[in-house]
Amino acid sequence: MALEDICGFTDTPVHAKWFPTSLFEDSISSIHLTDNCTFGLRKPKKSEGNGGIPMDFFIPTLPNSASFNHRPLPSPPAKYSAMVRRPFPLSHGTTTLGFVFQGGVIAAADTRASITPIHSHLVVTSSGSGADCMLWERILAREIRLYQLRHRRRLSICGTAKLLSFMLHPFKGTEVCVALTLCGWDKGVTAATNSGPKLIYVCSDGARLQGDVFSVGSGSPYAYGVLDRELRWCLSKEEAISLAREAVFRATHRDAYSGNNVDLFHITAQGWIGYMYYYRTGALFLCCL
Repeated sequence: MALEDICGFTDTPVHAKWFPTSLFEDSISSIHLTDNCTFGLRKPKKSEGNGGIPMDFFIPTLPNSASFNHRPLPSPPAKYSAMVRRPFPLSHGTTTLGFVFQGGVIAAADTRASITPIHSHLVVTSSGSGADCMLWERILAREIRLYQLRHRRRLSICGTAKLLSFMLHPFKGTEVCVALTLCGWDKGVTAATNSGPKLIYVCSDGARLQGDVFSVGSGSPYAYGVLDRELRWCLSKEEAISLAREAVFRATHRDAYSGNNVDLFHITAQGWIGYMYYYRTGALFLCCL
């Protein structure tokens, strides 16, 4: 309001048009100004359905700024704006994996990737563009929390994967680069939900795959080589953790884009437990929820 007083905006007829006495007097159309320097109304254009919100900013007249004030503003964006190309190519590379065994679900990744806990029985491994992955993990966590507040029960892992697939599908063919593996345990709170371990892969074109073992990233061929040789359903907890560490270690040794430490999560009916390892040495920390 102080800025309006300084610019003299409250004394113009446009102020009464945009801010009528009743907020509902002018809810159908608003004025699209064609002169940004003065407050004259030359052939006002109508814009329907925007609730009376102005489509342009007023620029106050300043001393010695005629060239700036008369500079044309960019036209409003079209329904679908053109894609902005990155000024340089981004190199993607990491190693993530997840598999199911008799003791639950194991999720592991090198620390150039990330494993994000969504809630007490679900973690997500991410591969792709770091910013895109962080954004969609936050969106997914928000939607799951809203679902829980509305329905007083937690969304199942399969339902979570379906929701994420529907949200990502409109970005098919764009430069959005997201590959998430949902590793969790369903409690089977409804008759249609099967309790037990779940492992589902969702990527940025909306594809959704459910399986017993997934490895994503530039180091995944090397990780698959270890997993295909050693993975069995009857593994103990210690054997499963050792196998995941070995697979990520071999991938980081051969793949130039993978490296640093190893993050590992074990998900059971009681929740997840997280570990971090210095490659093949002992555990650096242990956390549980």
